[in-house]
Amino acid sequence: MAARTVFVAGAGTEIGKTYVTAALTRRLRGLGRPVRTLKPLASGVPPLSDPAFAESDTARLLDAQGLVVEDDTVEACSPWRFAAPLAPDQAAVLEGRSLALADLVGWCRTQVASTEGTLIIEGVGGLMSPITEAATGLDWLKALGVPALLVSGSYLGAISHALTARETLRLHGIPLLAIAVSESEGAPAPLTTVAASIAHHAGVPVFGLRRGEACPEALADLV
Repeated sequence: MAARTVFVAGAGTEIGKTYVTAALTRRLRGLGRPVRTLKPLASGVPPLSDPAFAESDTARLLDAQGLVVEDDTVEACSPWRFAAPLAPDQAAVLEGRSLALADLVGWCRTQVASTEGTLIIEGVGGLMSPITEAATGLDWLKALGVPALLVSGSYLGAISHALTARETLRLHGIPLLAIAVSESEGAPAPLTTVAASIAHHAGVPVFGLRRGEACPEALADLV
């Protein structure tokens, strides 16, 4: 039986997408639900031998799953890793590598078919960030045909960015489960204010996540 799958998409980059994904993973595990979490495509990832790898998105997601960081677990979580902290298409060029959307989508579909319980796939960058020479994160999500969880920050401008991404998903017929607003450091407005404003226009449940706090159980119930 194929896994119930959700794709974690970002309204932008560096807004707390991995933080939300890890918090959601921990909450699902705490509820006794089998969950597997993947970040198939990642950039800005140092070599596994580098102590800095412990701060990478891949390492954080493995930790949320209670998995040891080693060659096999890293490869199973993030098979396409690039060192430069750039959009994957640019980072790949620097390493003389390339990535085809069909290969990425095919790998993800294999994981969906072979996983029991819930499968969380975290995207890379923002929804419209390029992932290959010709494709964006939106193309990846559309090809998979799974519902999305949209992550936004609470920084100045986040409301517009979140609602623009929400409208993009609607126009492309992608089901949206909820929006998670991850608290941005130094944001001028309280997290609750930003989340409430997004909720007023979004037409889906909106949750605020403060750094260091657990994922709301009500959000986990939607996944």
